[in-house]
Order: sequence, then structure tokens, then C-alpha cells
Amino acid sequence: MTALPLWFEITSLVVLTLILVGDLLLVLKRPHIPSTKESTLWVVFYVVLALIFAGLMWVIGDSTHAVEFLAGWVTEYSLSIDNLFVFVIIMARFAVPRKLQQEVLMVGIIIALILRAIFIVLGASLIENFSWIFYIFGAFLLYTAIKQAFGKHDDEEGQKDNLITRILRKRVALSPDFDGTKIRTTISGKKFFTPMLIVFIAIGSTDLLFALDSIPAIFGITQSPFIVFAANIFALMGLRQLYFLLGGLLDKLVYLHYGIAFILAFIGVKLVFHALHDNQLPFINNGEGIDWVPDISTFASLAVIILSMAVATVASLIKMRIDSNQEARPGINSDPRG
Repeated sequence: MTALPLWFEITSLVVLTLILVGDLLLVLKRPHIPSTKESTLWVVFYVVLALIFAGLMWVIGDSTHAVEFLAGWVTEYSLSIDNLFVFVIIMARFAVPRKLQQEVLMVGIIIALILRAIFIVLGASLIENFSWIFYIFGAFLLYTAIKQAFGKHDDEEGQKDNLITRILRKRVALSPDFDGTKIRTTISGKKFFTPMLIVFIAIGSTDLLFALDSIPAIFGITQSPFIVFAANIFALMGLRQLYFLLGGLLDKLVYLHYGIAFILAFIGVKLVFHALHDNQLPFINNGEGIDWVPDISTFASLAVIILSMAVATVASLIKMRIDSNQEARPGINSDPRG
């Protein structure tokens, strides 16, 4: 695999950072609720930008770099959409005014980017020094996949947020209302924290949990820190606009978490296979690699990831249509005795 030139990596990171900063300044200078048309155009712009970036990687590097980026980007984008579900719950639970949600989402994206950058550096260091870490990454992703598919979601998350709320209300003085995006306000000469403090803590803790899932997942596709970081940046780009575009549709994509769970399980198995193939642990096959273990290609990974999300999304839309048709015929199951 041809190495990407250093100038390309540096230039790419600088340009992507400038785009993110520009997006942040746009929110600060022009706070508003994006329309469906505006959100759609921004999401399409960021998706096209990611595809152009993959094309540049193909031309400047080779097809392997491009496919690894695409597979990593789609994986991280899928996990970011799952992250949006929790953001919706947080916004609703704390009654964040819709006009403030853009700023809250932008803060959440910045926190996510910082946390993922930290985990990328740590992950790359661990992989370089301890090849057996792939066993742990793989096992963790398999555990996360099972929890994602069969664990509780909304109810369990709600209990955690309520616990945070109770602790904060006991420890700090909270104002009853928001004061823009400020976390501190003054009422009758007395200082109070606003509910925005709880929202930011909830968003930050959510970002931390998702970073723990997403970084091992993408390291199962590529071990290039640059590709890992670039894929994460592109996955977070447009996430704010996607939140407003999908709107109430998010809670209706009922099978999406199964698709994400399958992706995590698939990558978990791939990581375990990779660890077995390059095994150095003395208590497994006398410290020798196991040659018969299949090596899943990046092309195969990309196909599985896209197919999983497509099947989960289509199945959710079909169920949504069936439910809508049943609601349109309310008397079909009613008691004839009235």
C-alpha cells in the first residue's frame, strides 16, 4: 500500500479544521432553526465532500486508502446517527428550546471530536506496542453489539440522566429557566447555574460512551491514525444539520440499532480474526499466528456495513408505513359491540 504524502495529510487536517471552525462561527453569528431545505443541502454538501476526499485519496494514494476511508466513514457515520438518538432524548428531557439546540449540538460535536482525538492517539499507541489489544477491542465490540441489540435504550438512558439531575440539584443551585446558552446566570443579585450545565454534562458523557465504541470499531478497518481521524471528522460534519433534517423520523427508525449492532459484531469478529492471524500470546497456539483464520478484506467490510444500514433503514421505513396504514384505519380492530 502506497503511503499518503505528508503534505496531503497536513493540508487535509488544516482544511477540515477550518471547515469545522467556519461551521461553528456560522452558528454563533446566525443562530436560527434550519429549514428542511437548508439542512438537506448541508448534509448533501458534506456527503459529497467526503466522496471527493475519498477520490483524492485514491488518486494521490491508492484504492486501499480510499476504501479504508469510505468504510471507516460509513461506520462512524452510522454510530454518529445512533448518537443523535440520545441527543434527541436529552433535548426533550431537559426541554431545550429549539432555537438553542444548534448551539448545544455544536458543543456536543466539539466535545466528541476532542474525545475521539484523544482515543485515536491512545488507540494507535496501544496497537503499535501491544498487538494483543485487538483481542480486547474485538471482545469489547462484541459485548457492545449484544448490549445494543438486546439491552434497554430509552428507559435505561432516562434513569441515568435523572440520576445526574438529582445529584446536581443537591450539589449546586440551578435556575428554573435557560438563559441562552449560558451555564451561569444572575437572578435577584444571586448567581445560579442554568439547566444548560446539566445538558452539557449529559451530552459530554454521551460523547464519551460513543467514543469508546467508535474508535475500536474503526481501528478494526484501518490502523492509519490519519484515516481514522479524517473519517471521524467527516462523520461529525453535517451531524448538526442531520439532526434537524431527520427530526421526528429518528425515533421511528426502530430497527436501526440492530443494523448498528450487526456492524459492531462484524467488526468485533474481524478484530478477533486479525488478532488470531497475528497472534503473539504464548498460551494461544504456542505464540504462533493461526494461518487458517480468514482475513476479511476492507472491500468486504465496506459492503457489509452499507448493506447492514440499508436493510435496517428499509425495514424501519416499511414498519413505519405499516403502522401508518393501521392508524389510518382505526376501526379495523375495534370491538363491534361498540
